[in-house]
Amino acid sequence: MSIRTFAFVLGALLAGSAMAQDGYPAKPITLVMPYAVGGGADLMARALADSMRRTLGQPVTVANIVGAGSTIGSRQVAQSAPDGYTLLMNHIGLSTAPALFKNLQFDPVKGLEPIGLFSEIPMLVVAGKGFPPNNARELADYLRKHQDKVTVASSGMGSGTHLCAMLLEKAVGAKVTMVQYKGSAPAYQDIITGRVDLMCDSTGGSVAQVKGGNVKAFVVTGSKRLTSLPDIPTPSEVGLNELSLMTVWYALWAPAGTPKPIIDRLSGALQAAIRDPAIQSQLASWDAAPFDPKFAVPSALAEKMASNVQMWGDLIRKAGIAPQ
Repeated sequence: MSIRTFAFVLGALLAGSAMAQDGYPAKPITLVMPYAVGGGADLMARALADSMRRTLGQPVTVANIVGAGSTIGSRQVAQSAPDGYTLLMNHIGLSTAPALFKNLQFDPVKGLEPIGLFSEIPMLVVAGKGFPPNNARELADYLRKHQDKVTVASSGMGSGTHLCAMLLEKAVGAKVTMVQYKGSAPAYQDIITGRVDLMCDSTGGSVAQVKGGNVKAFVVTGSKRLTSLPDIPTPSEVGLNELSLMTVWYALWAPAGTPKPIIDRLSGALQAAIRDPAIQSQLASWDAAPFDPKFAVPSALAEKMASNVQMWGDLIRKAGIAPQ
Protein backbone atom coordinates (compact mmCIF):
# COMPACT_ATOMS: atom_id res chain seq x y z
CA MET A 1 0.00 0.00 0.00
CA SER A 2 1.39 3.38 -0.98
CA ILE A 3 1.80 6.18 1.54
CA ARG A 4 -0.91 8.15 -0.27
CA THR A 5 -3.34 5.22 -0.16
CA PHE A 6 -2.55 4.56 3.50
CA ALA A 7 -3.16 8.20 4.37
CA PHE A 8 -6.48 8.11 2.51
CA VAL A 9 -7.64 4.96 4.34
CA LEU A 10 -6.53 6.32 7.73
CA GLY A 11 -8.31 9.60 7.06
CA ALA A 12 -11.47 7.78 6.09
CA LEU A 13 -11.37 5.68 9.27
CA LEU A 14 -10.83 8.72 11.48
CA ALA A 15 -13.59 10.62 9.71
CA GLY A 16 -15.95 7.68 10.16
CA SER A 17 -15.11 7.46 13.83
CA ALA A 18 -15.69 11.18 14.30
CA MET A 19 -19.04 10.95 12.49
CA ALA A 20 -20.07 8.03 14.70
CA GLN A 21 -19.21 10.05 17.81
CA ASP A 22 -21.01 13.12 16.49
CA GLY A 23 -24.11 10.99 15.93
CA TYR A 24 -24.00 9.41 19.38
CA PRO A 25 -26.23 7.91 20.56
CA ALA A 26 -27.75 6.28 17.48
CA LYS A 27 -29.25 3.23 19.22
CA PRO A 28 -30.42 2.09 22.67
CA ILE A 29 -28.00 2.13 25.62
CA THR A 30 -27.67 -0.59 28.24
CA LEU A 31 -27.02 0.55 31.81
CA VAL A 32 -25.64 -2.37 33.81
CA MET A 33 -26.74 -2.42 37.45
CA PRO A 34 -24.70 -5.08 39.31
CA TYR A 35 -27.18 -5.45 42.18
CA ALA A 36 -30.57 -7.11 42.43
CA VAL A 37 -33.87 -5.69 41.24
CA GLY A 38 -35.77 -3.78 43.92
CA GLY A 39 -32.88 -2.70 46.12
CA GLY A 40 -31.77 0.88 46.72
CA ALA A 41 -29.06 0.73 44.06
CA ASP A 42 -31.53 -0.58 41.49
CA LEU A 43 -34.00 2.21 42.24
CA MET A 44 -31.22 4.75 41.77
CA ALA A 45 -30.19 3.25 38.43
CA ARG A 46 -33.74 3.26 37.07
CA ALA A 47 -34.25 6.90 38.02
CA LEU A 48 -31.03 7.87 36.26
CA ALA A 49 -31.82 5.75 33.19
CA ASP A 50 -35.18 7.46 32.77
CA SER A 51 -33.65 10.92 32.92
CA MET A 52 -30.86 9.98 30.49
CA ARG A 53 -33.43 8.59 28.07
CA ARG A 54 -35.12 11.98 27.93
CA THR A 55 -31.81 13.83 27.51
CA LEU A 56 -30.17 11.53 24.97
CA GLY A 57 -33.24 10.67 22.94
CA GLN A 58 -32.61 6.92 23.04
CA PRO A 59 -33.90 4.14 25.32
CA VAL A 60 -31.64 3.47 28.32
CA THR A 61 -32.38 -0.04 29.60
CA VAL A 62 -31.27 -1.23 33.04
CA ALA A 63 -29.76 -4.73 33.03
CA ASN A 64 -29.29 -6.32 36.46
CA ILE A 65 -26.17 -8.51 36.30
CA VAL A 66 -25.51 -9.53 39.88
CA GLY A 67 -22.97 -11.49 41.86
CA ALA A 68 -19.54 -11.41 43.50
CA GLY A 69 -20.01 -8.07 45.20
CA SER A 70 -20.97 -6.31 41.95
CA THR A 71 -17.81 -7.44 40.14
CA ILE A 72 -19.53 -9.73 37.61
CA GLY A 73 -21.61 -6.93 36.11
CA SER A 74 -18.75 -4.46 36.41
CA ARG A 75 -16.39 -6.83 34.63
CA GLN A 76 -18.87 -7.30 31.80
CA VAL A 77 -18.91 -3.55 31.22
CA ALA A 78 -15.12 -3.32 31.41
CA GLN A 79 -14.88 -6.00 28.73
CA SER A 80 -17.52 -4.42 26.47
CA ALA A 81 -16.87 -2.35 23.35
CA PRO A 82 -15.84 1.22 24.27
CA ASP A 83 -18.57 2.77 22.15
CA GLY A 84 -20.83 4.31 24.79
CA TYR A 85 -23.63 1.75 24.43
CA THR A 86 -22.80 -0.31 27.53
CA LEU A 87 -22.49 1.69 30.75
CA LEU A 88 -22.11 0.86 34.43
CA MET A 89 -23.80 2.38 37.41
CA ASN A 90 -22.11 1.24 40.59
CA HIS A 91 -21.36 2.74 43.96
CA ILE A 92 -18.81 2.88 46.72
CA GLY A 93 -18.58 -0.93 46.63
CA LEU A 94 -16.55 -0.88 43.41
CA SER A 95 -13.70 0.82 45.28
CA THR A 96 -13.37 -2.18 47.60
CA ALA A 97 -13.00 -4.79 44.86
CA PRO A 98 -9.18 -4.65 44.58
CA ALA A 99 -8.86 -5.51 48.29
CA LEU A 100 -11.56 -8.20 48.34
CA PHE A 101 -11.05 -10.26 45.19
CA LYS A 102 -7.94 -12.00 43.85
CA ASN A 103 -9.03 -12.74 40.29
CA LEU A 104 -11.19 -9.87 39.11
CA GLN A 105 -10.20 -10.23 35.44
CA PHE A 106 -10.48 -6.44 35.15
CA ASP A 107 -9.04 -3.37 36.85
CA PRO A 108 -11.80 -1.33 38.57
CA VAL A 109 -9.69 1.82 38.12
CA LYS A 110 -7.89 1.36 34.79
CA GLY A 111 -10.49 -0.87 33.14
CA LEU A 112 -13.34 1.63 33.37
CA GLU A 113 -13.67 5.18 32.08
CA PRO A 114 -15.13 7.51 34.74
CA ILE A 115 -18.09 9.65 33.66
CA GLY A 116 -19.07 11.33 36.91
CA LEU A 117 -20.63 11.19 40.36
CA PHE A 118 -24.42 11.11 40.63
CA SER A 119 -25.79 10.92 44.16
CA GLU A 120 -25.14 10.07 47.78
CA ILE A 121 -27.36 8.27 50.25
CA PRO A 122 -27.18 7.32 53.93
CA MET A 123 -27.98 3.88 55.35
CA LEU A 124 -30.14 2.47 58.11
CA VAL A 125 -29.27 -0.35 60.49
CA VAL A 126 -32.45 -2.43 60.63
CA ALA A 127 -33.69 -5.72 62.07
CA GLY A 128 -36.83 -7.83 62.10
CA LYS A 129 -39.54 -6.97 64.58
CA GLY A 130 -38.66 -9.98 66.73
CA PHE A 131 -35.01 -9.05 67.25
CA PRO A 132 -34.62 -8.27 71.00
CA PRO A 133 -32.94 -4.79 71.05
CA ASN A 134 -35.23 -1.80 70.63
CA ASN A 135 -32.77 1.07 70.28
CA ALA A 136 -29.19 1.72 69.21
CA ARG A 137 -27.62 1.49 72.67
CA GLU A 138 -29.43 -1.78 73.39
CA LEU A 139 -28.24 -3.01 69.99
CA ALA A 140 -24.59 -2.27 70.79
CA ASP A 141 -24.85 -4.09 74.14
CA TYR A 142 -26.61 -7.04 72.56
CA LEU A 143 -23.97 -7.41 69.83
CA ARG A 144 -21.16 -7.41 72.38
CA LYS A 145 -22.86 -10.06 74.52
CA HIS A 146 -24.15 -12.29 71.69
CA GLN A 147 -21.74 -11.62 68.83
CA ASP A 148 -21.17 -15.32 68.16
CA LYS A 149 -24.89 -15.81 67.52
CA VAL A 150 -25.77 -12.64 65.58
CA THR A 151 -26.08 -12.74 61.79
CA VAL A 152 -25.91 -9.71 59.51
CA ALA A 153 -27.15 -9.76 55.92
CA SER A 154 -24.98 -8.33 53.16
CA SER A 155 -25.80 -7.89 49.49
CA GLY A 156 -22.36 -9.15 48.49
CA MET A 157 -18.72 -8.72 49.48
CA GLY A 158 -17.73 -5.10 49.09
CA SER A 159 -21.28 -3.82 48.75
CA GLY A 160 -22.49 -0.86 50.75
CA THR A 161 -24.31 -3.22 53.11
CA HIS A 162 -21.08 -5.15 53.70
CA LEU A 163 -19.00 -2.01 54.30
CA CYS A 164 -21.58 -0.65 56.71
CA ALA A 165 -21.67 -3.96 58.60
CA MET A 166 -17.87 -3.85 58.92
CA LEU A 167 -18.06 -0.34 60.37
CA LEU A 168 -20.81 -1.47 62.75
CA GLU A 169 -18.54 -4.25 63.99
CA LYS A 170 -15.77 -1.73 64.55
CA ALA A 171 -18.10 0.72 66.28
CA VAL A 172 -19.38 -1.81 68.84
CA GLY A 173 -16.20 -3.87 69.15
CA ALA A 174 -17.84 -7.15 68.17
CA LYS A 175 -17.43 -9.69 65.37
CA VAL A 176 -20.66 -11.05 63.87
CA THR A 177 -21.47 -13.60 61.17
CA MET A 178 -21.99 -12.17 57.68
CA VAL A 179 -24.58 -13.81 55.43
CA GLN A 180 -24.18 -12.93 51.75
CA TYR A 181 -27.20 -12.33 49.48
CA LYS A 182 -27.57 -11.32 45.85
CA GLY A 183 -28.95 -7.90 46.73
CA SER A 184 -30.80 -6.32 49.64
CA ALA A 185 -34.28 -7.16 48.32
CA PRO A 186 -33.92 -10.93 48.82
CA ALA A 187 -32.21 -10.33 52.16
CA TYR A 188 -35.29 -8.56 53.49
CA GLN A 189 -37.31 -11.75 53.15
CA ASP A 190 -35.06 -13.38 55.75
CA ILE A 191 -34.79 -10.24 57.90
CA ILE A 192 -38.57 -10.03 58.18
CA THR A 193 -38.98 -13.72 59.06
CA GLY A 194 -36.08 -13.65 61.51
CA ARG A 195 -33.84 -16.11 59.68
CA VAL A 196 -31.12 -13.44 59.74
CA ASP A 197 -30.89 -10.73 62.38
CA LEU A 198 -29.62 -7.43 61.00
CA MET A 199 -28.86 -5.47 57.86
CA CYS A 200 -27.45 -2.03 57.09
CA ASP A 201 -29.23 -0.93 53.92
CA SER A 202 -29.51 2.29 51.98
CA THR A 203 -32.48 4.47 52.83
CA GLY A 204 -33.76 3.99 49.29
CA GLY A 205 -34.81 0.46 50.16
CA SER A 206 -35.03 0.53 53.96
CA VAL A 207 -37.24 3.51 54.78
CA ALA A 208 -40.26 1.93 53.07
CA GLN A 209 -39.65 -1.29 54.99
CA VAL A 210 -39.55 0.61 58.28
CA LYS A 211 -42.63 2.68 57.50
CA GLY A 212 -44.44 -0.47 56.37
CA GLY A 213 -43.85 -2.02 59.77
CA ASN A 214 -41.78 -4.88 58.38
CA VAL A 215 -38.56 -3.97 60.20
CA LYS A 216 -37.35 -1.63 62.93
CA ALA A 217 -34.49 0.85 62.59
CA PHE A 218 -31.75 1.64 65.12
CA VAL A 219 -29.46 4.29 63.63
CA VAL A 220 -28.98 6.24 60.39
CA THR A 221 -25.44 6.60 59.05
CA GLY A 222 -23.86 9.91 58.15
CA SER A 223 -24.29 13.13 60.08
CA LYS A 224 -27.96 14.08 59.68
CA ARG A 225 -31.26 12.67 60.86
CA LEU A 226 -33.74 11.72 58.16
CA THR A 227 -36.74 13.91 57.44
CA SER A 228 -38.71 10.73 56.69
CA LEU A 229 -37.78 9.04 60.00
CA PRO A 230 -36.86 11.92 62.31
CA ASP A 231 -36.81 9.78 65.47
CA ILE A 232 -33.90 7.61 64.31
CA PRO A 233 -30.62 8.91 65.80
CA THR A 234 -27.32 9.53 64.04
CA PRO A 235 -24.15 7.60 65.02
CA SER A 236 -22.65 10.49 66.99
CA GLU A 237 -25.79 10.66 69.13
CA VAL A 238 -25.48 7.05 70.29
CA GLY A 239 -21.73 6.52 70.45
CA LEU A 240 -21.33 4.64 67.17
CA ASN A 241 -19.10 7.25 65.58
CA GLU A 242 -17.52 5.00 62.94
CA LEU A 243 -20.88 4.78 61.17
CA SER A 244 -20.73 8.53 60.51
CA LEU A 245 -18.27 7.71 57.70
CA MET A 246 -20.80 5.53 55.88
CA THR A 247 -22.71 7.11 53.04
CA VAL A 248 -23.03 5.43 49.68
CA TRP A 249 -22.08 7.42 46.61
CA TYR A 250 -23.31 6.38 43.16
CA ALA A 251 -21.52 7.04 39.89
CA LEU A 252 -21.44 6.27 36.19
CA TRP A 253 -18.69 4.57 34.16
CA ALA A 254 -18.04 3.40 30.60
CA PRO A 255 -15.47 0.87 29.31
CA ALA A 256 -11.90 2.19 29.25
CA GLY A 257 -11.04 3.72 25.91
CA THR A 258 -14.48 5.20 25.25
CA PRO A 259 -13.83 8.33 23.14
CA LYS A 260 -13.81 11.63 24.99
CA PRO A 261 -16.66 13.18 22.92
CA ILE A 262 -18.91 10.30 24.02
CA ILE A 263 -17.80 10.60 27.65
CA ASP A 264 -18.49 14.34 27.50
CA ARG A 265 -21.97 13.67 26.08
CA LEU A 266 -22.72 11.20 28.86
CA SER A 267 -21.33 13.52 31.51
CA GLY A 268 -23.65 16.20 30.18
CA ALA A 269 -26.61 13.83 30.45
CA LEU A 270 -25.57 13.01 34.02
CA GLN A 271 -25.44 16.70 34.89
CA ALA A 272 -28.87 17.17 33.32
CA ALA A 273 -30.21 14.36 35.52
CA ILE A 274 -28.84 16.06 38.63
CA ARG A 275 -30.58 19.30 37.63
CA ASP A 276 -33.83 17.50 36.76
CA PRO A 277 -36.56 18.43 39.30
CA ALA A 278 -38.15 15.00 38.87
CA ILE A 279 -34.88 13.29 39.78
CA GLN A 280 -34.32 15.64 42.70
CA SER A 281 -37.79 14.79 43.98
CA GLN A 282 -37.15 11.05 43.64
CA LEU A 283 -33.83 11.30 45.45
CA ALA A 284 -35.40 13.32 48.25
CA SER A 285 -38.09 10.66 48.67
CA TRP A 286 -35.27 8.18 49.39
CA ASP A 287 -33.44 10.63 51.67
CA ALA A 288 -30.69 10.81 49.07
CA ALA A 289 -29.01 13.90 47.67
CA PRO A 290 -27.55 14.60 44.23
CA PHE A 291 -23.96 15.72 43.93
CA ASP A 292 -23.36 19.24 42.69
CA PRO A 293 -23.26 19.04 38.85
CA LYS A 294 -19.60 20.12 38.95
CA PHE A 295 -18.82 16.66 40.37
CA ALA A 296 -20.66 14.85 37.55
CA VAL A 297 -17.41 14.85 35.56
CA PRO A 298 -14.66 12.26 34.99
CA SER A 299 -12.01 13.99 37.12
CA ALA A 300 -14.22 14.10 40.23
CA LEU A 301 -15.08 10.41 39.98
CA ALA A 302 -11.44 9.46 39.32
CA GLU A 303 -10.40 11.34 42.47
CA LYS A 304 -13.20 9.76 44.53
CA MET A 305 -12.25 6.26 43.39
CA ALA A 306 -8.56 6.76 44.16
CA SER A 307 -9.21 7.98 47.70
CA ASN A 308 -11.78 5.27 48.43
CA VAL A 309 -9.65 2.43 47.08
CA GLN A 310 -7.01 3.51 49.59
CA MET A 311 -9.37 4.06 52.53
CA TRP A 312 -11.42 0.88 52.22
CA GLY A 313 -8.38 -1.19 51.30
CA ASP A 314 -6.74 -0.17 54.57
CA LEU A 315 -9.91 -0.97 56.57
CA ILE A 316 -10.37 -4.36 54.92
CA ARG A 317 -6.76 -5.37 55.51
CA LYS A 318 -6.87 -4.23 59.16
CA ALA A 319 -10.05 -6.26 59.62
CA GLY A 320 -8.09 -9.33 58.56
CA ILE A 321 -10.28 -10.05 55.52
CA ALA A 322 -8.26 -11.95 52.94
CA PRO A 323 -9.01 -11.51 49.22
CA GLN A 324 -11.21 -14.30 47.88
